[in-house]
Amino acid sequence: MQNLLPEPPATFLPADAEAENALAKAAETGTAEAYKAVAAAHPAFSGGWAALAADSLADDEPVTAYAYARTGYHRGLDALRRSGWKGHGPVPWSHVPNQGFLRCLHTLSQAAAEIGEADEAARCAQFLRDSDPAAADALT
Repeated sequence: MQNLLPEPPATFLPADAEAENALAKAAETGTAEAYKAVAAAHPAFSGGWAALAADSLADDEPVTAYAYARTGYHRGLDALRRSGWKGHGPVPWSHVPNQGFLRCLHTLSQAAAEIGEADEAARCAQFLRDSDPAAADALT
């Protein structure tokens, strides 16, 4: 059976050079404090929240990772909607400004699994794959 409905257009978040530069500098130190400074200075930037979430998960703090990832996920959803996303359709991994949101979605899935939220973990993993299979492949 062939789907006769056209796929929605891909959504491309706008670049935020200042936030990306701040995140790159924070990554040089790799400390939670550096990532917190990025999130505080650029709260709408999912990349900072993604870094905090991944750092917390690596430190075996899944509840904290869950909170950071969920914050970045919701900030990313807001940005996607402002960019014309209608709740479905591609969010390409190859577009660097999309990667913070996609990383948050991935870490949210991981953290949800670690705290026993299996249904949410599965939903997030499927949302990531639906957004862009390349993101799921790159992050797993």
